[in-house]
Amino acid sequence: MMRSLFSGVSGLQNHQTRMDVIGNNIANVNTTGFKRNRVNFQDIFYQQLQGASRPTDVLGGINPQEVGLGMTVASIDTLHIQGALQTTNVGTDLAIQGQGFFILDDRGTELYTRAGAFSLDRDGVLVNPANGMRVQGWMAQDVDGVEFLDTSRSIENLIIPVGAKDAARATTIVNFASNLDKRTPEIPEDATNLQIREGTWSTQEKIYDSFGEAHTLQVEFSRVLGENNTWIARVSVNPESDIPTNASAGLGILPPEAGGPAIFTLNFNNQGTLLNAIDAAGNESNFGQVIMNVAYDVQSATPEDDGAMVRQTFQLNLGTIGGLTNSMTQFAERSSTRIFEQDGRTMGYMENFRIDGSGLITGIFSNGTSRPLGQIAMATFANQGGLEKAGDNNFRRTPNSGLADIGTSGIAGKGRIVAGALEMSNVDMADQFTDMIITQRGFQANSRTIQTADQLLQEVLTLKR
Repeated sequence: MMRSLFSGVSGLQNHQTRMDVIGNNIANVNTTGFKRNRVNFQDIFYQQLQGASRPTDVLGGINPQEVGLGMTVASIDTLHIQGALQTTNVGTDLAIQGQGFFILDDRGTELYTRAGAFSLDRDGVLVNPANGMRVQGWMAQDVDGVEFLDTSRSIENLIIPVGAKDAARATTIVNFASNLDKRTPEIPEDATNLQIREGTWSTQEKIYDSFGEAHTLQVEFSRVLGENNTWIARVSVNPESDIPTNASAGLGILPPEAGGPAIFTLNFNNQGTLLNAIDAAGNESNFGQVIMNVAYDVQSATPEDDGAMVRQTFQLNLGTIGGLTNSMTQFAERSSTRIFEQDGRTMGYMENFRIDGSGLITGIFSNGTSRPLGQIAMATFANQGGLEKAGDNNFRRTPNSGLADIGTSGIAGKGRIVAGALEMSNVDMADQFTDMIITQRGFQANSRTIQTADQLLQEVLTLKR
């Protein structure tokens, strides 16, 4: 009877533990990124009344006789099942579709979470606003004017400098891909203004100097009189300005000097592609990329220069000899004004940012440019069930979880980041209420065991009457 009393007590205690876990699951049914727990039971040691014996020549074997002494909790598992995604349209809200965790810095200690309700603090640091823990990743580095992300480095805080300046950049290259209409009339020596206009094809594009000031690049093309498939090009910068820019062009290694020629010749083959380019000095380009160096003057912004002119240079990429894609061509089709790219820009301010499915943070600037700012890091574990819950929707690494495998989204089993969404709790209410009923009945049954054992003891006490 005493054994049944203690078995019943163990059943009561451990069913109460299971009820505590169910209650915590239900309490967190709307907690972002919450992962529910599950309680597993097991029986405990037994009192052996009779051991087993093997068969003999005369008698068969005898099974052991054992009385169980109750039950205990075998494990409380964390079920890392994907929760549903809730769209919020908040740019800093992040969810993970698949495996992995965001990494937070808690005063030098790494914690891991699925709850991606992040925001920016006053310094532009991406944080969990509930506790101030900083989201970890990699910041982009400027390498010779190019933003470079090195995800092999140690992780660090992510800073998104909204309102920061994006420095002006001088145009270094202008890429041409215009078609020149073979049917364009030649301009006679005694041409009228109308004939000059009809025989000239002009294309323009904005370019920028080192101060971020915009200038107008103009290149005029006209057929060379009496020569088939040959065109002469005239380069000018700010052609309608009263301040001369002294634009000049050439194929030499050094930038052309002020006052130098601003013309060059293009020859095409019968297939309509570039044959060669020749500058005014007779230098010829007849292989690979045709790069024409252009230089022009702008007024210095330094007061002590007293209005001195500063020479700016850039390259005019006319395409590839014999090439069709992104190259100058000559076909019997309308001439096209197509300068498809120039790399200069004026100064701008960061107005917004976005986070894509790989966790790449891209800044969007008022000058029309965008550039990478950083990359959000993700962690996976060999045994994510071995992680320890640390509160605040966070997990902590344990000896049984293994070390964190840190990398970017979509690599080595890491899930995809979804911006503008949050992962909901994976608690299933129907499942929890069913477990609650089973737990309640188990608790009641164990209480009946104790009551029955108590009645048996009462009968023993009344034997002496």
